[in-house]
Amino acid sequence: MFRGAYTALVTPFKNGQVDYVALEALIENQISQGIEGLVPCGTTGESPTLTEKEHGDVIAFTVKTARKRVPVIAGTGSNSTAEAIELTRHAKQVGAEAALLACPYYNKPSQRGLVAHFTAVADAVAIPQILYNIPGRSGINMSPETIYELSKHPHIDGVKEASGNLEQMVKIKNLCEPDFSLISGDDTLTLPILAVGGVGVISVTAHLIPGETSRMIRSYLEGNAEESRDLFMRYFDLVKTIMSTDANPVGIKTALALRGQIQEEFRLPLVPPSDEAREAIRVQLDKHGLLTPAGQRR
Repeated sequence: MFRGAYTALVTPFKNGQVDYVALEALIENQISQGIEGLVPCGTTGESPTLTEKEHGDVIAFTVKTARKRVPVIAGTGSNSTAEAIELTRHAKQVGAEAALLACPYYNKPSQRGLVAHFTAVADAVAIPQILYNIPGRSGINMSPETIYELSKHPHIDGVKEASGNLEQMVKIKNLCEPDFSLISGDDTLTLPILAVGGVGVISVTAHLIPGETSRMIRSYLEGNAEESRDLFMRYFDLVKTIMSTDANPVGIKTALALRGQIQEEFRLPLVPPSDEAREAIRVQLDKHGLLTPAGQRR
């Protein structure tokens, strides 16, 4: 079972290329501050605009840099089943502990098509796999019944849920076996998801507060709901500001740039935020003492 807080890593760019110096520093900062795991090449990593080589290289680099100190869950989703199989196979070859696969975007397959797609990947590659349900981006919602059907596969171990529908998540918990992991895919709903049986989060804002995000999950799972709630509420306005700035990862990359950790650089069609949005992020960072990365504060 996948439990705890995992960071959905951004892919830093510099002059149009992947900035591996900045990526290494991000990884080291996350691990030193207590994050439980790393997720490169998800949508937060701008995977749709990475070349196939870049995609593979970023996953391999993350695995190499992490050095087994924390698990790496590689983003290997695609709207092409054949490509998803190849990406997942590569992730296993370079040493990733698991793969994260989003619903195929644009194609809008039926529920039967979703079962066929994810089953084909799971049959082809013997690595733990986490489904990723994010209808706002993929254009299709994976139903609880479909998730239940897929949960029977020995290589499919959990679901990252970003549908925003708590009723659906309750149904997933009721249908699936207890060891099937329900993982939050929406930072603003992590505490409610924990309350209905979730066991972790793949988080965007953990870039800024890795230790606090990890503690929020751990506290809840250890029975200290009050501490978990306090942490969730303390950073809620920050999280909301980051996640509501244009399309992810515009908000988090802007925040990291304001802290001096990466360049404020995106790949089209993503563009920098407005001056007003950037200032709103700066205000929230300053309010929480986060304009300097953890480990560099005095």
